[in-house]
Amino acid sequence: MMKVIIVDDEPKAIELIASYLKHFASFELVATFRNGLKALEFLNSHTIDVVFLDINMPHLSGLSLSKIIAPKTSIVFTTAYSEHALESYDVNTTDYLLKPISLERFSKTITKLIDSQEQQDNIPNTSTEVPPTLFVKSGLETHQIQIVDINYLQKDGNYMYYFVGDKKIMARQSIAEALETLPKNFIQIQKSYIVNFTKIDSVSTTQVVIGESQIPIGSQYKSIVLNQFK
Repeated sequence: MMKVIIVDDEPKAIELIASYLKHFASFELVATFRNGLKALEFLNSHTIDVVFLDINMPHLSGLSLSKIIAPKTSIVFTTAYSEHALESYDVNTTDYLLKPISLERFSKTITKLIDSQEQQDNIPNTSTEVPPTLFVKSGLETHQIQIVDINYLQKDGNYMYYFVGDKKIMARQSIAEALETLPKNFIQIQKSYIVNFTKIDSVSTTQVVIGESQIPIGSQYKSIVLNQFK
């Protein structure tokens, strides 16, 4: 059974794909989202085989989301704008569906997904998945941290501070060392800060807001951060 989510800001588009999926017993629709950020938060704590993903969405575009979650999840882009087709293949895309989507065309996508899954099953898994927890050494203690609970990290001198819920954990660590242990939804937004993209409440040209924390965006990172929200 392949687990599926649908991400699209149009309710009718979600309903159509959901109705098509009912024709295929080997696919299970587990959730739908109208917001890319919510979908990313879900993907960080759930194993999903396939994402049907609209490209043009507010806050976080389908292309930006795909570059964060690929290649561990199969992606099928769904959009009314064919000019995005070539760009979509810059990521690990299984197929591209142009709206309005017919059941006949959708069936061909299902065949591709099944074929792709069978090929993956025949390949020995040598990749190392990011663990759901981190072990961070702080002085004489070692803390086990749930990755999904990390809001952001702040570098201060030789030390890194992990802001986890309402806790602050200090470790002797560089920015590069921290990024190496974190999944792709953690991005550096200036020389001293790494943020969990799924925890961002709002973003402007100068800062991101996570809870009550306002974190400035460095000039050299501005385009990287803002491109995620196109």
